[in-house]
Amino acid sequence: MILTFFRHGAVAFLAICILASIALFATGTIAFSWLLALIGAAVFFGSEYTTHRFLFHAAPSKTSWILKLQHRLHYDHHIDPPTLELLFLPLWFIIPMAAAYFGAFWAITRSPIQAFSVLFGVFCAVFYYEWVHYVAHVPFTPITPVGKYMKKYHLWHHFKNEHYWFGVSNPSMDFVGNTYRDVEAVERSTTVREIWRSV
Repeated sequence: MILTFFRHGAVAFLAICILASIALFATGTIAFSWLLALIGAAVFFGSEYTTHRFLFHAAPSKTSWILKLQHRLHYDHHIDPPTLELLFLPLWFIIPMAAAYFGAFWAITRSPIQAFSVLFGVFCAVFYYEWVHYVAHVPFTPITPVGKYMKKYHLWHHFKNEHYWFGVSNPSMDFVGNTYRDVEAVERSTTVREIWRSV
């Protein structure tokens, strides 16, 4: 199961970036800040929700190549949730995203060293996101109560109603964005598998 996890998407790339960063921090080559790393993780967890809700669930584009991206990044994942090739963020999405994060953090901190600590936090958060998302869709029962809850929570989004429960790694932003509901109070959506049926 763990080997399968590392064979898909950008997971191996993320793991290499995290291990290389730890080596640079441990040897003192680059100064490390826990606070900045935590800020980076928090930024990702916020953008995880907004990206999922407003970008991945956006209305279909009339531009064919953008529509293909929408299908690859999310529409097709709803059609066939267990397909591993559609489950993970692709490398061609992760690398530009990381570059954009780093550029933004560098512009804010005015320091590439500090921006690197923030980016490290982002990488760790994305890796955690990929793991939680993977566990939610494979035939595996998490050991911890939190893990069991997060699996159930994400599957509500896929099999009950696609308009709620956009958090993947944690539900906090669903409370902020008013997309958390008691599962028993929500009607089953007829478009939960084909979120844009007409496409």
